[in-house]
Amino acid sequence: MEGRRLGRGFTTNAPQLHLSEPLRRTAFNRLFAAIYLSAVLTLLFRHVRNLFIYPIPNLLSLCITSSLFISDLVLAFMWFSAQAFRISPVRRKEFPENLKRITRDEDFLALDVFICTADPYKEPPMNVVNTALSLMAYDYPADKISIYVSDDGGSALTLFTFMEAAKFASHWLPFCKEHNIMERNPQVLFEAKHHSSSPHFEKIKMMYEDMKVKVEHVVDNGEIVDEYITDDQRRQAFNQWTNGFTPAHHPTVIQVILDKSQDKDISGHFLPNLIYVSRQKSKAWPHHFKAGALNVLLRVSAVMTNAPIILTQDCDMYSNDPRTPLRVLCYLLDPETKSDLAFIQFPQRFHGLNKDDIYGSEYKRLFEINPMGLDGIKGPNYLGSGCFFRRQALFGDRLTEIPDHVVNRPIKSQEILSLAHHVAGCKYENQTDWGFKRGFRYGSLVEDFFTSYRLQCEGWKSLFCNPERAAFLGDVPITLFDVLSQCKRWCIGSFEITFSKYNTLIFGSQSMGVLTSLAYSHYACWPIWCIPITFYSFLPQLALLNQVTIFPKISEPWFFLYIFLVLGAYGQDFFEFILAGVTFQRWWNAQRMWMISGLTCFLFSSIEYSLKSVGISTQGFSLTSKVLDDAQSKRYGEGSYEFGVPSPMFVPLTMAATINLFSFILGLIRVLKDGNDEVLSLEMVLSGAIVLNCLPIYRAIAVRNDAGRMATQVTVISAFLSATLCYASSLCFSKK
Repeated sequence: MEGRRLGRGFTTNAPQLHLSEPLRRTAFNRLFAAIYLSAVLTLLFRHVRNLFIYPIPNLLSLCITSSLFISDLVLAFMWFSAQAFRISPVRRKEFPENLKRITRDEDFLALDVFICTADPYKEPPMNVVNTALSLMAYDYPADKISIYVSDDGGSALTLFTFMEAAKFASHWLPFCKEHNIMERNPQVLFEAKHHSSSPHFEKIKMMYEDMKVKVEHVVDNGEIVDEYITDDQRRQAFNQWTNGFTPAHHPTVIQVILDKSQDKDISGHFLPNLIYVSRQKSKAWPHHFKAGALNVLLRVSAVMTNAPIILTQDCDMYSNDPRTPLRVLCYLLDPETKSDLAFIQFPQRFHGLNKDDIYGSEYKRLFEINPMGLDGIKGPNYLGSGCFFRRQALFGDRLTEIPDHVVNRPIKSQEILSLAHHVAGCKYENQTDWGFKRGFRYGSLVEDFFTSYRLQCEGWKSLFCNPERAAFLGDVPITLFDVLSQCKRWCIGSFEITFSKYNTLIFGSQSMGVLTSLAYSHYACWPIWCIPITFYSFLPQLALLNQVTIFPKISEPWFFLYIFLVLGAYGQDFFEFILAGVTFQRWWNAQRMWMISGLTCFLFSSIEYSLKSVGISTQGFSLTSKVLDDAQSKRYGEGSYEFGVPSPMFVPLTMAATINLFSFILGLIRVLKDGNDEVLSLEMVLSGAIVLNCLPIYRAIAVRNDAGRMATQVTVISAFLSATLCYASSLCFSKK
């Protein structure tokens, strides 16, 4: 592979470390975009003509025409902004086996790993420990790795679990490297059915099970675990937490659990640093959720290890490939690529998905298809996990606030620990530019998206690394309510960016170029999908019930324009999913979840943000639970949707299912009775498609009798509101 200049910055005789190539469908994407844009403009012309040129007979006709125009305008904008992902998508490949030909292991860049957890009940400490162990066991020099665990819950249990994990790590790391184990999450390895058993394997497994039992014993008996905490004030705070009380003033706790200069594994090799951080919190100072926790780790790590590379990782997203840091080096050792590179993003992939991924939880477009498109422009956005940052990009011009002589001292020295406690204090950021010009950015619940957006506005770029073997695997929510609640939180965060001075269309186009600005705007405007989805889920169906035509007839040329627009959009979407290795059923479930989201989380996030904007209090930030319920897990594995929570979000969804079913049945009866299948054809097709998407809802209402069926109060409220809406529409249409 020598002599090819595919990794920029290398001479023609240097070994190849990486390459990139455009996707073959790029030319087709551009041609189709030109044709489809013509069709979209033609449709908008029809709406403008109907609104402003032709006379409108009454107010109802004006409302219907205006609603369709607004809906199609939103659909047009969302389609147009999505073309930014399709203009120049690229695929990359790395050759980590060539690294040793240009550098030595001892010259590898040091790596600081950030893992954040906040609630030991929703994020079980054993899961967090499994993630940390998988990262500690990287095929990377141990003296180059430092693991930082941020515990925003101030949990004595989490600290105790990591203390136990440190003992297990001294056996686990040499075991993985001796046997060349790929699955370095112990829970995953020991639950796998394909592994080969041996006395050594059984011994390690027994040690792991003993550790789990010990941790679970602490949980079951509510024991106060304070023998590892040496400071009286911190012991008192942790004891208050253990007994169910939240301290009024939560102090900073920094515990060096493993020190790579002192602690060794059973084979005599040094272990990576493992540092527990529970930042100071006070009601008098904002803590900025995950972004605040990451910024504390950013400063604490600068004091203690100051590695030039930082990996941010969700607590449930474990390493699935121990060679991942080597892939990162393939780019960071290229001087030209490195010059303006802020981060390298890996896709989020998941284990535990059911066969057909009923909730579309793998987010194939969000986590893989779109990032490949962005990679051909300025690079993908930060996805919150599986991302390797250059520390310089997060610190900006001021790379470090820490004197060089301090960083070189032992991490357990009093000077280091005192300074680390100081920079973790809740008052440290007061009247500074932390979170605004440095570090992970504040101002949005989607701190990952906002941080990458601001970095790229400042001129930084990113890369998307998508190896065949998943670099990381994480958990997925297994209930519909958790999926929608998570998405609602993302949507509210998107609104916070859209209605700020950093608006992606205005500020973004001035700072990062039109194409990248459009891509970010597509994400920032996610919630407005609720407008066309809501209108098209109710308005044509109510017209169908009242035998009113709002779409063109089959005999009219406009009919074929609608057919082309629908089939073209769905066809291209299906085509891209199939090329990404997705089955038809998974694609169908993904588009079903798009419709469900439009009537639930997109709609309710819009309402919640509007209320928040006028000063009306709404529900605050909440974590997605990582705890699995056996009964729910069984139903999820069987492919049954979970509707058991009596959430208001399910009311408009159930109303749409009800009204579409009745409108389709009555329309079908009329067609069979009168034999006129031309007049309401598009309305019938739309209702029929929504009915197909709502099949799980009908089963949850009328067929199922398990705990995941639709809550009775949701069904009753939805039926009443549906009947009221149908009656009101009949009155309106009768006056037309």
